Amino acid sequence: MIVAAGPASRELASKVGVQLGVRVTPVEFKQFSDGESYIRFPDALKGEVVVVVQSTYPPQDVHLTQLFLMLDAARDLGARLVVAVVPYLAYMRQDKRFRSGEAVSVETVAKLIEASGAGRFITFDLHGKNISNLFRIPAENLSAARVLGEYLSKLSLRNPYFFAPDFGAARFAEAVASVLGAESTFFEKQRDRVTGQIVTAMKSVDVRGRDAVILDDIVSTGSTVVSAARILREQGAKDIYVACTHPLLLGNAGLKLKEAGVKTIVGTDCVESEVSVVSVAPVAAESLRKLL
Repeated sequence: MIVAAGPASRELASKVGVQLGVRVTPVEFKQFSDGESYIRFPDALKGEVVVVVQSTYPPQDVHLTQLFLMLDAARDLGARLVVAVVPYLAYMRQDKRFRSGEAVSVETVAKLIEASGAGRFITFDLHGKNISNLFRIPAENLSAARVLGEYLSKLSLRNPYFFAPDFGAARFAEAVASVLGAESTFFEKQRDRVTGQIVTAMKSVDVRGRDAVILDDIVSTGSTVVSAARILREQGAKDIYVACTHPLLLGNAGLKLKEAGVKTIVGTDCVESEVSVVSVAPVAAESLRKLL
């Protein structure tokens, strides 16, 4: 087995390789002056199980193109099996037709991954859709809940209460909370499909003097989490933490969270960022180990 470190996931790929005790090859890449991507594998791949680790966070289209090129090249260079490990799958939130005439973007991306040569697929905390409905190849939707919970358990939280910012993330919050034996619930959220405006309401929970942890699979602009944090602060929560699998934190999202009273933001290396302090490498390696 060879772990191929894609441009978007160098550190994670290295950690996966260490966990598995296999060789890691950094894929050579560059962009031409016209924006086109160049990919080269420096090592022979013939007859090997090649694990391509490449997240597709922003710039999504660049990282996706790099992924497609790596998968296709690995297959063309004679890999026995090509495994696509895509910790953050771009376009995952467009997983159904919310309004008539829309493209179901994540289904298109899934088809392109298969067509590019992937024989297996692994991702983390896929938003919404059942992964078995997307792929015809073996596919797994792993979760970062356990490793996030283990990290949070070391922070000396005071009688913490865990919150999902909406019903869709309720199970995720519950899974993380269970690692600490803590309580969890979710906020009521409604989003206007046209304007994007969000209205958030809190259930009847007494958080006075308690630490609160807001859990979500993705934190993008931070608007939903900011609303939840402000409500928790108004209700007397002590310290407020935010933890997520995919810390996109676009624009000034991090600053908005801090201004809303968030003490600490915790993310995983599914998306490489300054808050990516938790690694999903052990979870990915556990899944990949059966292929050794």
